[in-house]
Amino acid sequence: MSAVKILALGGPGAMGAVAVRVAAGLPGVTEIVVADRRLEAAEELVRRLRGSGTAMRPAKVDVTDDAALRAVLRDADIVLNTVGPYYRFGMTVLSAAIATGTHYLDICDDWEPTQRMLGLDEEARAAGVCAVVGMGASPGMSNLLAARAVEQLDQVRDLYTAWPVDVPGDSGQVDEQLVDPDGRPGAAVVHWMEQISGKVAVVSAGRLVHRQPLQPVFLALSETCSGTAYTVGHPEPVTLHSSFRPTGNAANLMVVTPGTLAYLDVLRRDIDAGRLTNETAAADLARPSTSRALRATVRATRLKGPGSLPPFFAAATGTRDGRPVTVLARLAEAPGAPGLIDNMAEATGIPLALGLAQLADHSRLRPGVHPPETVIDPGRFFHDLVHHVPALARDSAAPGGVTIDVTEAGRR
Repeated sequence: MSAVKILALGGPGAMGAVAVRVAAGLPGVTEIVVADRRLEAAEELVRRLRGSGTAMRPAKVDVTDDAALRAVLRDADIVLNTVGPYYRFGMTVLSAAIATGTHYLDICDDWEPTQRMLGLDEEARAAGVCAVVGMGASPGMSNLLAARAVEQLDQVRDLYTAWPVDVPGDSGQVDEQLVDPDGRPGAAVVHWMEQISGKVAVVSAGRLVHRQPLQPVFLALSETCSGTAYTVGHPEPVTLHSSFRPTGNAANLMVVTPGTLAYLDVLRRDIDAGRLTNETAAADLARPSTSRALRATVRATRLKGPGSLPPFFAAATGTRDGRPVTVLARLAEAPGAPGLIDNMAEATGIPLALGLAQLADHSRLRPGVHPPETVIDPGRFFHDLVHHVPALARDSAAPGGVTIDVTEAGRR
């Protein structure tokens, strides 16, 4: 394997730092440049990871400075882009990577820029650049779970991916990891406000359409697994529609308690009415206001909860051997152990680094702009994931750390 130089844009961030830590242990990765607009943050991460065995150095880069961005990209073989929100910076970094001939991975979880970045496929092919868009938790790991579910079907009707905001038994408070150490909402929360407002992409009757978010979807996946989750604007419907052509419905869903969902719906209404921006809504979510909390309390009584749905999964319905079936694919996490999805930084950064592993050894380098499910090998990905996440089951009942449940219609 040839030596590979990595540029980690936004590396000092929570998710980028996890990706850098894992990438430093990958075979063939000989150098990582940790780049950020805050040089002191890049220097601190390099100090923390000193002794990893991989050469590291910090760099100061503002992605809005095109000349500086291209200069640092030219020295890298692959760039890991964790600079968000992607509806602002995704196209900027990918376009520069294509221009410099640098292979590219990111954790883009905005559906609109995902569509635009996929539109650069022809330019990437001409430049010999392989770009993977959305290689985090959702999208990313969720797409690969969907691929595992679809493998069980001859024809795909409905296809859903889902991720947790909170789960029954929690306090109902939004994950504190979404708030920066200084108390201000980070890019992830600003992104979230973008994707619970306006219109989002879903698949309806086999067609990609735009609908209001936070719509309820009831899922009955088995005799013991059913509940209601809510639509949100992640990119999975866009890419899975193209990759697997479901003939029915597809959406990305939040598994969320009624109290939190009600507060998000209050924010959505105020954003759509122009009373809040994404930034001010994100700040309000970090420190909920009394008036909006009261409005949410009234709405929560009318909302349905997640029931017995797992927190993170992909579910597909369709036919196999002429029979209608439902397939549930989920991480096989050990009961009682802290799960991967309990830590947003780990759940996003580790998949990004494992996607890098497949590009770094040139096994999946295919020029063009790709969603994860068309270029990342899901079998290898989940096999590698088990080695980085001890909570994943390591037994014959869940090979590769994934549980696949297939239920025939009439047996739920």
